[in-house]
Amino acid sequence: QVQLVESGGGSVQAGGSLRLSCKASGHTNTFAMGWVRQAPGLEREVVADIDSDGTKRYANSVKGRFTISKDNAKNILYLQMNNLKPEDTAMYYCAAAPIRAHLELNLGYRGQGTQVTVSS
Repeated sequence: QVQLVESGGGSVQAGGSLRLSCKASGHTNTFAMGWVRQAPGLEREVVADIDSDGTKRYANSVKGRFTISKDNAKNILYLQMNNLKPEDTAMYYCAAAPIRAHLELNLGYRGQGTQVTVSS
């Protein structure tokens, strides 16, 4: 069984930074992992993901501002968010799935989420 626990959310002003962490338990080393955000009234968005081979992908909306990384020894996934904008305000979920495409389809595992609020 895979469990994902996020931390690191909070409230910041535009231009600020936050780092989200996701502690994973279970056999996730061969999984794709990523960060998915959901804002009220908007569609889910996979903002960044990292495949089991280390390939990273970013949504266009966060390219150049967000960086995803993973500490395989500690089984922790990170999302460094810089130059935050009000439109980044959302609940951020850590997600894991055997196949990367499943992250887009909301399949696999997901944590409880951590709120990120960016004020202008």
